[in-house]
Amino acid sequence: MKKIIKLIDLDCGHCADKIQNAVKKIDGVTSVSVNFLGQKMILEAPDHKFDAVLAEAKTLIKKIEPDVTVKA
Repeated sequence: MKKIIKLIDLDCGHCADKIQNAVKKIDGVTSVSVNFLGQKMILEAPDHKFDAVLAEAKTLIKKIEPDVTVKA
């Protein structure tokens, strides 16, 4: 499953890179791309694991950038 997730209040390109690199390491992630200018993340994971992967990604993003709001 592939889904576009809004990352509201993503402030900088460096933060986007940190988020992308961290989410990439989550077990089950097939691909991830964070677009700073578009304030979005394209996340891809197997259908049966997607919800768990997304939940873990949200937790990770909050830890890295507390000001970013994740809208799935």
